[in-house]
Amino acid sequence: MKTPLHPSVLIKTLLPLILLGSFSAYAQKSESAPEESGFVKREVTIWSDGTRMYGDLYEPKNLREGQKLPAVVFVNGTGGTKGKLPTRIAPGFVERGFVFLAFDYRGWGKSESKLMMPEIMPKPNAEGLVEVKARAIRWQMDFPDQVMDIRSAISFLEGEKSVDPRRIGLYGTSYGGGLVVWTAAHEPRVRAIVAQVPGMGVFKYRESWIRKAHQQMIRQARGETEPVPFKEGAPGGKMSAYSHMRHNHGKNIGYNPIDAADRLKVPTLIIDAEKEELMDIRENGGKVAQILRFRGVKMDYRILKGISHYGVYREKFQECMDLATDWLSKNM
Repeated sequence: MKTPLHPSVLIKTLLPLILLGSFSAYAQKSESAPEESGFVKREVTIWSDGTRMYGDLYEPKNLREGQKLPAVVFVNGTGGTKGKLPTRIAPGFVERGFVFLAFDYRGWGKSESKLMMPEIMPKPNAEGLVEVKARAIRWQMDFPDQVMDIRSAISFLEGEKSVDPRRIGLYGTSYGGGLVVWTAAHEPRVRAIVAQVPGMGVFKYRESWIRKAHQQMIRQARGETEPVPFKEGAPGGKMSAYSHMRHNHGKNIGYNPIDAADRLKVPTLIIDAEKEELMDIRENGGKVAQILRFRGVKMDYRILKGISHYGVYREKFQECMDLATDWLSKNM
């Protein structure tokens, strides 16, 4: 049965080819995948607040009728998509008896985008439909929206006949590690989490940053700057490699995984890199670990020796996989 369109607006869009070239974000066709002996992979459509996201669902090949398995949602970090890192991670989870879901946030990778109208919207017709020109909002670092996207992915898994809805966990990496801490603290359906080299956005708690974000909100509200960043807002400094991404700082005021750790109750594994170069681990993963330890929450904090941030994807990849699959197997 086809999912009915959620929006009451029919939109014909002009989608500019921006940032990293052209993406086939609007195609329903599944990605081609090599035949693997242990699992079946299929592309799925996940609705998040009226926008289609695309995900890859991995299940064991020899799933028995009526069998219910624990499931994991993978939460990407900066610029990550379902067709990259998750393709390496998924087989290990399926081998351990999990259903595994990776997805692209709205406006990332293959997923469709929220739309911004540069011109005044005409009056809808009697059916509530309207035709407009719109800009696709792509590659936003928008934590509130991405929390909603994660919750939508959890909801999708709850409806899968092969998934035990009482055993759903989250595995987040980089800034996705901060997102899983925040989400698990506010989402009672999450049973356990892994936060790998997590960025908790600690600079966002500084008064100077909040003042700057409020000034941006004033300009946005008054139409004195881009309502949503598309030319401006690229990260700089150590994050300049992600110049296709866009910060919308005003949207992220109040997002604080460190504070969220005060209400986090589920078993939590935090994996940090000893030579982390993008952040101070003592103020990010280390701070959350300290709070959870003080509160008596079941947790484990591992600092992997001799590696920098990206070492978790390279020389320590298998060690991270073993830690993550063991933790979620034991706690779900």
